[in-house]
Amino acid sequence: MKRRWKIKPFSKKQMQVFCWWHESSEFRDYDAIICDGAVRSGKTFCLCLSFCIWATLRKDGSDFALCGKTIASLKRNVVTPVLPALRELGFTVHERLTKNTVEISGFGHKNRFYLFGGRDESSASLIQGMTLSGVLLDEVVLMPRSFVEQALARCSVDNSKIWFSCNPAHPSHWFYEEWIKKAQEKNCLYVHFTMEDNPALSREIIDRYKRLYSGAFYERFVEGRWTAVHGAVYPMFDESVHIREPDGEITRRYISCDYGTVNPSSFGLWGECGGRWFRLREYYFDSKTQGYSRTDEEHYSALKELAGGEDIEAVIVDPSAASFIECIRRHGEFRVIPADNDVAGGISAAADMLREGRLFFSPQCRDIIREFGLYHWEDNSVKDKVCKQNDHAMDDMRYFVKTALAPKDCFFARAAERR
Repeated sequence: MKRRWKIKPFSKKQMQVFCWWHESSEFRDYDAIICDGAVRSGKTFCLCLSFCIWATLRKDGSDFALCGKTIASLKRNVVTPVLPALRELGFTVHERLTKNTVEISGFGHKNRFYLFGGRDESSASLIQGMTLSGVLLDEVVLMPRSFVEQALARCSVDNSKIWFSCNPAHPSHWFYEEWIKKAQEKNCLYVHFTMEDNPALSREIIDRYKRLYSGAFYERFVEGRWTAVHGAVYPMFDESVHIREPDGEITRRYISCDYGTVNPSSFGLWGECGGRWFRLREYYFDSKTQGYSRTDEEHYSALKELAGGEDIEAVIVDPSAASFIECIRRHGEFRVIPADNDVAGGISAAADMLREGRLFFSPQCRDIIREFGLYHWEDNSVKDKVCKQNDHAMDDMRYFVKTALAPKDCFFARAAERR
């Protein structure tokens, strides 16, 4: 039996977003809409559904763009939840996902929606040259400004409209400065969401989210405020909780490497026990402290000693360490993987694992324990940047978590992609 897809009643703010373009709305003459605020606040779904219905009712034979940081995140956050709702409402939807297009028909109209990923500066060329009747940019703060402005420039059809959604980032972010602070002069409707604006969330779930975060992260993800991150990068790290030995059999093992010549090299041996991961042993060599440098071969010998003859699933290495990666490959003893060096995503994934009690450290791993107390955000930075000191074990940890464990295109709680 086919399962029916049900939409729960919208909240007052969701209804405002859903109907802002309608003839009866006081906001119908606005050119754009921005929905920002807390995570899980219901802003994305109602915005995207409203966008597709508006496009179908107002245009016929036109082209529109749905944009996310990546095609994968766009399909997960927008296409997968919204298309079943449109079908349930009586629209006809044809997905051509191999060509990254969707056709939506209804009320005698049919339009094309192109899917775009705005991952980096080169992405602007993908959308260049199109003529659009409207564009929706999901997670707009994660996209480079060049891509966003190119997408906006494509909306040259009369009565075209622009739709934005995002979680808050640093208050000096260009989108906050140029769009949110200037929404009125840009003839843009700005709607700010909190978790209480999402009727699909129970009180228990909202309270759980509030318990998960503190400090600047609480201000961003729960209160939905544009605030600067400061202080320790991992304030949830607690020696009384996270420093312990595994209490069972190790079933899988990885080694992660942050490689340095002038700067320290830090390698960590990680083992899985009962669904949790432990840093079992580490190698940390600081040429400045020791007064001499080591060669690739000497570091490789240390890597082999760290492995201790155990079966290592893969060695994950700083992607900039090309010579050391080649050295490992040449020996043919370990599978080597260049690390995913997404700093924001790696920090987010590691923070999630620490907070959820899935990442632990042997007491003998003294260098990474020391760095937890020193690793902090840069003060007075116009972006969320970590201080590049005392970060070598921190780097090899995030290489491991982001490359081996984190789902691809994972949501970064500091305004990164939603899960």
